[in-house]
Amino acid sequence: MEFDRHNRVAGLLGEIVAEFVRNEASSNPLITVTKVTVSKDYKRATVFVTTIPDSGEDDALVFLKRKGSDIRDFVKKKKLTLRHIPHFDFEIDRGERHRQHMDELVHEIHEQKE
Repeated sequence: MEFDRHNRVAGLLGEIVAEFVRNEASSNPLITVTKVTVSKDYKRATVFVTTIPDSGEDDALVFLKRKGSDIRDFVKKKKLTLRHIPHFDFEIDRGERHRQHMDELVHEIHEQKE
């Protein structure tokens, strides 16, 4: 039961943070929230993001870290039924980046066979 709640909270926080990024961030680089993990006590959340272009990763992390308290305020305004609004950490989603690279390689192999 607790695992299901964690997933729902993480998903909801991901949607809210993505909404904030969509409203507040410039489109250069384009920042996409890929997933959110939440600590067992709900006091910390890690937001994983990707950027287009890849070279914008550092700028995106600077923006997100600088806006961390604004993101918490934005989450508070959503009136979630959480005992604690988590503090947010931000990381580049390397797994998603590797998955995209693998997709590109598979696509290239298929093109070569045709």
